Amino acid sequence: MDPRRSAGTPARQQNPPPRLNAALAAARRGWPVFPLHPYSTFPAVEDWDNAATTDADAITEIWSQAAYNVGIACRRAGLVVIDLDPARGSPAPPEWADLGVTHGRDVLRILAQRAGEPEPVNTYSVITPGKTGPPGTGEHRYFTAPAGATLRNTAGDRGNGLGWHVDTRADGGFVVAGGSVRRVNGRPRLYHVIRDLPVAPLPRWLVTELTPPPPQPRIPLQLPRGTRRDAYVRAAVVNEAAHVEHAQPGTRADTLFAAAAALGELVGNGLLDEQTAETALLNAARHHDGVQNWNSAEARRHVRNGLERGKANPRPLDGLTA
Repeated sequence: MDPRRSAGTPARQQNPPPRLNAALAAARRGWPVFPLHPYSTFPAVEDWDNAATTDADAITEIWSQAAYNVGIACRRAGLVVIDLDPARGSPAPPEWADLGVTHGRDVLRILAQRAGEPEPVNTYSVITPGKTGPPGTGEHRYFTAPAGATLRNTAGDRGNGLGWHVDTRADGGFVVAGGSVRRVNGRPRLYHVIRDLPVAPLPRWLVTELTPPPPQPRIPLQLPRGTRRDAYVRAAVVNEAAHVEHAQPGTRADTLFAAAAALGELVGNGLLDEQTAETALLNAARHHDGVQNWNSAEARRHVRNGLERGKANPRPLDGLTA
């Protein structure tokens, strides 16, 4: 792709399609964009990370087809976006309840204070529509990702984030661009820029917080050996672990549960030790830690649920002799 074209502007149209200007504005900043379904936050294309583009002609052609919202691929844009949401009536967890927080902004400010740093606020920022409109609006604060770093996406309400109602979008994530529109209670609500500032570098203390931990060493497995049934069990463990390790985002939970259920059937008939099955699957699932909100706690939950399902339905192996 010719970078000179990526910053260009197509011929002026009398009635440019809705959201086209938003897509072009993001592309002029060097942020690859892709279409989201109209009034939605869901991608309208598969493999959106690779489909995203800064080519003005391609963008004009895509957004001429429908009133697509605009997604920005954070990894390719070199962005880390902090997503701050209001409480919307949900009670704060114990560690925040006594601090009077009502919004992710409050949490981020407190986190900065604890780190001995100023609140990271002076950067390009977008107000996001709330589910019920103001005052239930959120905020996206954009930061440049440090060169060479792979920072994780987080979800503050799932135990792996920075704090309550503070999410992040980085490598493997996307953000809805300013100029996009959602319907709230039947009315259109705009993602609008509130601070049209240069994008600030991500503060060092946040880089530290968002850097994934080093991968834990795989625990050696003790698999049975010596009989046809042993060989069958070993192959089952290896195959199910491979399915988990190579699962794509969006399928990981189902894949892990199915793999655990399959091995649980062998546990249920006494051919496989439960701890061995759990260890093999958790080793495989560590490949996904920190990618698009995946974490070890979620993996462990799916493994345990799947093993319980499988143990309740032991797999018959009458055709295999010992």
